[in-house]
Amino acid sequence: QVQLVESGGGLVQPGGSLRLSCAASGFTLTGYHIGWFRQAPGKEREGVACMSSSGVFTYFADSVKGRFAISRDSSKNTVYLQMNSLKPEDTAVYYCATGGLVWTGCASRRFDRWGQGTQVTVSS
Repeated sequence: QVQLVESGGGLVQPGGSLRLSCAASGFTLTGYHIGWFRQAPGKEREGVACMSSSGVFTYFADSVKGRFAISRDSSKNTVYLQMNSLKPEDTAVYYCATGGLVWTGCASRRFDRWGQGTQVTVSS
C-alpha cells in the first residue's frame, strides 16, 4: 500500500523539543516536494515547513522560523520535523504530505498525498 505515517507526537512542556517522523511506504520520497502542516481547533490548516524535491527551496511559517526544521533521510525514506522552543500555540494535529509539479511553497492544495496526523500538545 501507498501511505505516509506520522509518529512522535505527544505532550511536551513549553520550551521543550519534539521530533516528528513521517515514514513513507509503497513509494519513494525522491522526486516529491515534502511538507508539514498543522491544524488547531477552530483554525484553518496551515503550512508549517516545506521543502522542494531538490532540497534547494524551503518555506517556513513566520510563527515557526528559527524554531522548526524540516529534513529528509532518503536512506530511510522518512521526513522529519524538528521542533524546538515549543509554545502552547504550537498545539495542533500535525500532518506530513507530499506533492509534485511546480514548487509553490506550503500551498496545501498542491500536496495530494497525506498522512493521518499526529497530535502535539504543548502545555505545562
